[in-house]
Amino acid sequence: MLSKKTKYGIKALTYLAKQENKMPVAISTISKNENISLKFLESILLTLRKNGLLGSKKGKGGGYYLLKEPSEIQMATVMRILEGPIAMIPCVSLNFYEKCDDCPDENACAVNKLMVQVRDSSLQIFKNTTLADLTIKIS
Repeated sequence: MLSKKTKYGIKALTYLAKQENKMPVAISTISKNENISLKFLESILLTLRKNGLLGSKKGKGGGYYLLKEPSEIQMATVMRILEGPIAMIPCVSLNFYEKCDDCPDENACAVNKLMVQVRDSSLQIFKNTTLADLTIKIS
């Protein structure tokens, strides 16, 4: 299940991507327009800033802004920053692999086989979807 942190992070990034003037947006503006707790949003945006997706400006006219074009920000990157591993179990993770304690043979494990397929399908969607794709209105 998608965490609220990731859900709100995607909503905040999408809000910033939709800004036509590319000027910094006050965190309170994002919080109000996307209905996200200000304190929680501060933590999320700080994580995104520390990981190179956002910049920030202090003072009057300050706020957060995207450091890259929305078309350059893959959802796979956002998911890994906010959610952690894309894989549902550690034995199929590409970046956070861990052997399962209860599994003597991953190659014979039915759960492993299924979760590899789930990981690969999810990863394809996340890699092929950018922040720009999320800003397009569907009519």
